Amino acid sequence: MQKIRVVAWSLEKNIAKIVIDNPPVNVLSAAVIEQLNEVVEEIERHPDVKVVILTGGGERAFVAGGDIKGFPAWIGQGVEEAKQKALWLQQPLNKIEQLPHPTIAAINGLALGGGCELALSCDIRIAEESIEIGLPEVTLGLFPGAGGTQRLPRLIGKARAKEMIFTGESISAIEAERIGLVNHVVPQGKALEKALEIAEKICNHSSQPVSFAKQSIDVGYEQTLQKGLVTEADYFGQVFQTKDVKEGVEAFIQKRQPKFIDQ
Repeated sequence: MQKIRVVAWSLEKNIAKIVIDNPPVNVLSAAVIEQLNEVVEEIERHPDVKVVILTGGGERAFVAGGDIKGFPAWIGQGVEEAKQKALWLQQPLNKIEQLPHPTIAAINGLALGGGCELALSCDIRIAEESIEIGLPEVTLGLFPGAGGTQRLPRLIGKARAKEMIFTGESISAIEAERIGLVNHVVPQGKALEKALEIAEKICNHSSQPVSFAKQSIDVGYEQTLQKGLVTEADYFGQVFQTKDVKEGVEAFIQKRQPKFIDQ
């Protein structure tokens, strides 16, 4: 029996687009988790991908949260069992975060609970002005277990993250932009268009320095400043061994547009 596709991806001009299409509100069901894992692994292996965009199918939700109807089976099964469920939920989000390519979340609807956590795993977030985003798990007697307590404080600071998580209240796109949770707010229906615009700008450059820059930021952010500077120097040393740095520098000196090999 052929399984129903709830996560699909396509590639156009070096931009991979992942669409979660699990009506009515794209919850993170077991099928979504499984297929998201598979899709991200495929994208990581594909040699032509330079940027990844993640969005939701339909107009109601980016991802409205976890599959709450499946939660009763997790209750009272022991600490280790619930821990393994959290690690299972975290797995595809970790894979997205660890991709060498820049990732952009085009938030085109509700992004609650696991949906917010999924957006947090991306490098850049674009939100349509009508969306709500938040971590309402405490209203169910829970707290975020797919990375929310770790990624949100790193993005917006501990105090703001604690308020969002402790109250369980969602916020508007404008407020999310104000506190640094999203990069841009766009009119309804325009998140994917804005994401593609940014992706195309990134694709104009050699992917190697972009990838090295992403790794330098992500690795160095978890280190002290002094260790982070050494990490930056390590990646800086690696980028100077590429053919594209030679082309880029020569093009600048010769006052012409570079013709990168990896472009």
